[in-house]
Amino acid sequence: MLDKSKLNPVKNNNIKHTPAGNFSPAEVAKFNKFAESWWDPNGRYKTALEFNRVRVAYFIAQICAFYGRDPNHIAPLQGLKILDVGCGAGLVCEPLAKAGATVVGIDVSEISIEVAKRHAVKSQLDIEYRHEHAQQTSISDKNRYDVVINAEVIEHVPNQKDLVKQCSQLCKVDGCVVMATLNRTIKSYLVGILGAEYIMRYLPIGTHSWRAFVTPLELNTMATLAHMHLVTEIGMTYSLLTKNWRTTSSLEVNYLQLYKRIAAH
Repeated sequence: MLDKSKLNPVKNNNIKHTPAGNFSPAEVAKFNKFAESWWDPNGRYKTALEFNRVRVAYFIAQICAFYGRDPNHIAPLQGLKILDVGCGAGLVCEPLAKAGATVVGIDVSEISIEVAKRHAVKSQLDIEYRHEHAQQTSISDKNRYDVVINAEVIEHVPNQKDLVKQCSQLCKVDGCVVMATLNRTIKSYLVGILGAEYIMRYLPIGTHSWRAFVTPLELNTMATLAHMHLVTEIGMTYSLLTKNWRTTSSLEVNYLQLYKRIAAH
């Protein structure tokens, strides 16, 4: 039996629910400011680009394992329909499309969507980008996708439980949902905010609110209530010596969880 008392992560007082949907206008405005910067390999956020490269490689490997596919195939995700919820400038969408998937990206930032569209044209990739939020999409595209990805989004929305539910609803039964976020620990505050934003400047100051971070237990509890079963989880860590990101068994800071969507009883 689930302990529903554990389904109440600490609220981010800077985020307020709006009638328009499950997103914060203040958060959207914040990401609008640097939407144009994400794709610059020599820019201020090049470390975030490397983080994304390692993370997406893990996404693809785990999706292949989930569906029994060869990750070394030239197009290992061919035939799969994938939705990226909170796609931003398209950093996750493009590698998935290159791996053969049919990709749809949604985001509440119109500027980010325009940046993503322009970059997809430049990359000669056929990706469908939409300026909308998951609540809208879960109504129109319910049970449509083989894979739903939600990366670094849940810590920015007012109602985290609703977002997890919407991601589940968008996924086909027996499909997979990938969630990626930051744990709410002392280490995540030191590394993810003080280190990444204020000291090393890998991310813009104010990108994250520690109080909105989600523990793996909280996320798993929300996912279970949304008819999802945890398949695997892993963490991400950065080496100051090698300047490289890699996966790790520790979930103390950045972590990823892959779920199987199960039928409601």
